[in-house]
Order: sequence, then structure tokens, then C-alpha cells
Amino acid sequence: MNYREFGRTGWKVSEMGFGAWAIGGDAWGQTDDSEAIAALKKAIDLGVNFIDTADVYGDGHSEELIARVRKETDREIIIATKAGRRLNPHVAGGYNRENLTAFVERSLKNLGTEAIDLLQLHCPPSEVYDMPEVFGILDDLTQQGKLRFYGVSVERVDEALKAITSPHVQSVQIIFNMFRLKPAEEFFQAAAEKKVGVIVRVPLASGLLTGKFNRESHFAASDHRNFNRHGESFDQGETFSGVDYETGLAAVEALKKLVPSGETMARFALRWILMFPQVSTVIAGAKNPAQAEANSTVGDLPPLDAATLQQVQAVYDKYLRAQIHPRW
Repeated sequence: MNYREFGRTGWKVSEMGFGAWAIGGDAWGQTDDSEAIAALKKAIDLGVNFIDTADVYGDGHSEELIARVRKETDREIIIATKAGRRLNPHVAGGYNRENLTAFVERSLKNLGTEAIDLLQLHCPPSEVYDMPEVFGILDDLTQQGKLRFYGVSVERVDEALKAITSPHVQSVQIIFNMFRLKPAEEFFQAAAEKKVGVIVRVPLASGLLTGKFNRESHFAASDHRNFNRHGESFDQGETFSGVDYETGLAAVEALKKLVPSGETMARFALRWILMFPQVSTVIAGAKNPAQAEANSTVGDLPPLDAATLQQVQAVYDKYLRAQIHPRW
């Protein structure tokens, strides 16, 4: 496993992290706790030291599973969680001292810790980035010892750029993959200049970039790839990166031609992300040990050459730029 600097925190985090949304068991179809725990342990055994979760993943179940695993290892694990999506309605005014403090206290209990390593605002309404009092609350919670550091998880590049104008934002979590090139074009350099950590989520476009789906693929009723394709429950960009499913399939067919012989589409897609030095860690999800191992060993693959990077860019320009670039 290779490790990268995480902004100004002093942390060195595994370039491949662990995204724990799926193991919460509420938006990815059926899950199995024993398999989830085995996946976490396998990732840690392979050098993963950064795990990302949220208080709403399985209504806290994901946080609780991670806490169980951390107690059983002597390795230092950094756990990032998120707060804000418990609000109903999810509006900017809800990001107040009372609510944020309650969310933090709940996550502290779920995680069995006295201080949250990294708390991220969970894709708040855009207005929140223009509310300095919200970041002041997070400063206070940090001074009280409840948070070590804080950052934001965003939907759009303009939100990311606004967020890093707040002086104590240590990280930005953003969707970045071969279907979403805008962060590399308009955000990464600014993040590097500010020494802000970059957490990449949805690296496989909800599985589309595994190359395993087709027009007949079926997703369970409880899977967001079924119920959120048009943003019915949360931002459309979280499902297949906002890409129209048929368009995504066509783009994948073009990208498959670039996959090195003997490699999987998924590992190729993850290796592509690691070609960007501004990325601190990639939080790929895994529901079982085999997936965890495939993700965690991506850094062992040789770097991609310039021609391959240019061809990925060409696929994006042909199939996706007009649909994706203006929205996120």
C-alpha cells in the first residue's frame, strides 16, 4: 500500500481507502454483517488506514460495524464520518449548533470514541458554504476535543471551491472518476495550493465502471441504482455519477478497449484515479473480502501511460462532457 499526505493534518493516509456506505445496508441491496466485517479486516490487513462512513449509513449501523473492527486491531485507523443528512427537511437552517452538536454526540457514541478523527458536512445545501457561523460551530467542537479535524463532502465543483475558502476546512470529498473529469480540470490545483486533502468517492460510478452491467442488469428495490436514477431521494449525481444509464453503458464499452490485458475494468478505473497526485485517498466500497482485496491492491498496478490518459479524456469528451460538465 502506498500512502499520501492528507492536506495539513500531518496524516499519511492509504491511497486506497474504504468507503463504508454499502455495508450500512440501506441503499445497496442486501448486505451481510459478517461479510462486511471480514471486508473491513481484509482491507486493514492490506494496509488501508482510512475508512469513510456517515451517521445515516444504515442509521448508524455502518459506524457501529467500523467501531467493532477498530477495537479488534492494533493498527492506527483514521475514521471519517459525516453529519447533516439526518435533517428532515434537509435545509441550510438546520445546520445550527444544537443539531450539529447532537449529530456529533451520536457519532461519538456509535464509533465508541472521545473524538471524531474527521467530521465532514454531508453534502449540505449550497447556502451553507456562505454561512461562516456553521464553520464557527465546527471550530468550537474541535476546541472542545470532540473533533480532531473537519472537512466537507460536496456535490459540485463550485461548492468545493467555496468550501476551501473557509480557513479550517481540512478536506473535500468529491465525486471523481472517468465519468467526472471536472474536478481535475477546475478544483484539484486549488486544493493543492490550499493544502487541502482530497477524498474521492463514487470512483466506480456506482458500479458502472466495473464493466459488469448491461441493459438487462437488475437492481433490488432497496438499491439506489433502482430508486434514485433521476434524483428521487438524493442528488442524482450520487447514482451512476449522474450519467444516463444507456449513455454510461456506451462509454464503458469504449473504455473497455483501454483495459490492460489480464486486468479488470474496475481496477483499471481505480488506477486511473491514482494517476492524479492531488488525490489523497480513494474510498472504494467493498461488501466482501474479495472486493476489498481487489480494491486495496490497485496501487500495485503500473502507472498508465500518457496515451491511455488522453484516450480516457477523449471518451469523456465524446460521450459525457455535454451531459455532466455543466451540472456538477
